[in-house]
Amino acid sequence: MAKSARTQSKSITNSQIAQINDRLATQLRNSGLPAEGVQSVLATPGGVAIDEMVAVLRKRVEANSDLVVRIVSVNRARSGNEALKATSRTLYVAKDVVDAMPNGEGDQVELVFFKPKPEEYTRPGLMSDDDLDKALALRNLGAADPFSVAAHNEADSAFADERPNATHWKDKDDRWCYAAFDRWNGERLVGVYRCDGGWGDGWWFVGVRKSA
Repeated sequence: MAKSARTQSKSITNSQIAQINDRLATQLRNSGLPAEGVQSVLATPGGVAIDEMVAVLRKRVEANSDLVVRIVSVNRARSGNEALKATSRTLYVAKDVVDAMPNGEGDQVELVFFKPKPEEYTRPGLMSDDDLDKALALRNLGAADPFSVAAHNEADSAFADERPNATHWKDKDDRWCYAAFDRWNGERLVGVYRCDGGWGDGWWFVGVRKSA
């Protein structure tokens, strides 16, 4: 089956950057902003104002995208419990599942977040873990390791408020396990257990791109 262009989307292009620059330049010329104030902002270390502009654009782009991509730094030296505690979330976990979480590879990982389409669910509003693997494969993704997903939710604790996200894996006994990051009744939490049901349609899942 042919994959959609949006599934195989590339990074922002030079042409798109040029269009943004042109439109931004026009708006800035018409803004009437005082030169001294602008210079003061430009002199701020780290380019905070520019970072904020990019963040606003990112939010609008992601609101209209099938996929959300993040590059995250991962501390592989941590234990599973340390990785989860570093997220500052309330832990609802099975200790033996946490202790056996797959550690993954790489100091930096590109994570791809997606929400399956309604027709991909096992039945309306519910997805099995086997069908989740099919949804990952359709996007040329493998399930992200839980250490990488924890690192993302540590770096961006508010992300799961709007996009509760999860990954899964099989343990040594071929049983599905999961790590899920969510907000419930105002509490930010993470659950790590063996799977005994399915996934509701509110979840986003996390993958890593497979090699070509």
